[in-house]
Amino acid sequence: MEAQETLELKEAALSYMDRTGGLQRLIEDCRQYTDSQQSESVYRFCVRVNPTDVTEIDARLGNCILHDPLKAAGLFQSVCFISIKTLSLIEKIYSENQVSVVLKLTHVPPFPDYLLDLSHVPRGDSPMRPLMLEGLAMAMTLVTKYTQGARFLCTEDSCPNSQGFQKIRVHVPGATEWATVRNDFTCSLCGSPLKEDVKSRVLGDKQLVEVIHAKALRVLSAHTLSSSRHQSLTVFLRDELCNSIKIGRLYRIIGIPAHVHQWPNVTFSVEANSVQPWVPECPSFISDNFQALLSATACSPWRFPAIVANAFGSQIVPPGLYNTLKLCLLLSLVQTAGEDRETLSYLDVLALTTDTLVIDRLMTYSLALASRGVRHRTSGELFPSVSRDEHGTGAASIHAGAALLATGGICFIGDLASCRKDKAELLQSALETRAVTVFIPGKKYGEDADQQLSLPLQCNIWALADTGASTKKFLKYENAALGSMDTGFLPSQMSDAFGLVIHCRELPIERPALPLAVHILRQAVKPEEPLYPASEQFTTDDYKGLIAAARGVQAELSPEAERLIHGYFLASRRVRTGTAQGPKVPVASVKLLFSFAEAHAKLSLRSRVLEEDAVIAVLLCENSITLKHGASALVLPPEAVFPCGLHDQASLERRDLALRQLHQQILQFVLTYAPGASSYISEE
Repeated sequence: MEAQETLELKEAALSYMDRTGGLQRLIEDCRQYTDSQQSESVYRFCVRVNPTDVTEIDARLGNCILHDPLKAAGLFQSVCFISIKTLSLIEKIYSENQVSVVLKLTHVPPFPDYLLDLSHVPRGDSPMRPLMLEGLAMAMTLVTKYTQGARFLCTEDSCPNSQGFQKIRVHVPGATEWATVRNDFTCSLCGSPLKEDVKSRVLGDKQLVEVIHAKALRVLSAHTLSSSRHQSLTVFLRDELCNSIKIGRLYRIIGIPAHVHQWPNVTFSVEANSVQPWVPECPSFISDNFQALLSATACSPWRFPAIVANAFGSQIVPPGLYNTLKLCLLLSLVQTAGEDRETLSYLDVLALTTDTLVIDRLMTYSLALASRGVRHRTSGELFPSVSRDEHGTGAASIHAGAALLATGGICFIGDLASCRKDKAELLQSALETRAVTVFIPGKKYGEDADQQLSLPLQCNIWALADTGASTKKFLKYENAALGSMDTGFLPSQMSDAFGLVIHCRELPIERPALPLAVHILRQAVKPEEPLYPASEQFTTDDYKGLIAAARGVQAELSPEAERLIHGYFLASRRVRTGTAQGPKVPVASVKLLFSFAEAHAKLSLRSRVLEEDAVIAVLLCENSITLKHGASALVLPPEAVFPCGLHDQASLERRDLALRQLHQQILQFVLTYAPGASSYISEE
């Protein structure tokens, strides 16, 4: 009865391969082996399997694939061997043992029993069956070799097993290298020792990846130190799966868990079967209050993002304080479009302040609203580090620092004064090239030559610097001209590396510290109550939903906005050309301008980037460049984007009027200094 059932399962496997094109792929794979003109002791084939489709053909075979994968691989092995011999695809295959079949599952059933939750440490013997896990790659080794298969021969010359391919060992999930090629095997016919035919050994590629649960990112961006602890899990990638995972990315991995016994230790790991990039769903919604605000401010393209920024972070600072910084943080949050951001510019923000504590709290609060936010701790590594792999391979293991863990999101460094000189230089280089270089000495890690890897830096960087840390006297706001602000200990090259530099100053009111002092006292007395109507009207969850919705907006650039940005860029480079160093405005600034304009349009929930969005981008970038290199012919007020407090309808109208005047001033600047500007900007 068992033999009959096995035959029926093989027929079902053959039928499935015939229906899904598996036999045709088998023929193509065999052709590659034939063209190589090399005789192998083991021929490896990958068979793509959809468990749902298999179950429709034969439920027993589908159940076997999901719950006894080794037996299922044996069934497909037999089918492939018979097909190869029947069709005469490879002449040098003599026994079924020479065929190694790896079943590549497209998915597993979406039930809890098929999910390996990395937030809970596995206890006891886990089932040797395919499970799916979702996690973040935080470390990986270089690609090394392992034994796919080995041929053994009997040491007794008269034994039939002293020749041929009857004794073949192939790697199975969870097995160590020693389990495949150890030297204590005996012949099943005569009992003599078996000896490996080393010349027939087949090698493959292997890579180890440390994966941690995605929930660990909440700990990395927490406002306070959390008591939660997350344990990483080792995932083995083999052959075609090597280099399919990048550090700092999220993946869904289907694999077979196994306990690897290496006396006296037992480690829990997963043999990857398939790997797919994973982007978790971020709930996006626009609350009723924001929808009402959007309708009420439809008369002006500037009002909605201004009010959103004015009320933002009211849990940290009173509404109206640090509006320019809050707007820039919101724009940076909106312009984090996931992990595939090679074509976008990055909105890095550097805040100059004398009150680092408050600005640190505000930026930490904003970090929690990012799709992925990582706070760099001074005790940890900002950029990747290299160490020896702990699993006995001797290879170099690359560990992601905070910057790579924040891929597709925000990395908040904190106060730059905490960075050592060498780390600050690495940060400057990474910001300029958007890449991090990892050097791996070959002698230390068993390689023939030294290696140097370049890993992309795909996140926005936030940082702050204490301007009061300078030995020079800091100029007061009322008497200071733009460009004369002392940036403290910060080198000019570092400030140039950041796309946007903001000086966090208050409006010139009589007592600028009074609102913040009242805010802190009220928060200490009544910590559970909302301090302002804006806090109750626009909650943190409302902002999180708004940012997620704005992040998904696809904004198209209008010709008017494009002309204004190009004109300002050309004019600004022309008036800021140094005698020796060349233009002080780098070419990358034009991408930054477009990115800011696009982010402002997306924050306004518009699918078209207007000229008014370009005006905001020009004002922000011009003030940033002025802080770095001094004023130019385009002289702007210190708080150009928020020239007045936003208290009522009249103040919003005054701001619109001021921005329209600045718009005309920018056009006049472009018309005067940009080459050929008269062809697309009229003097009116």
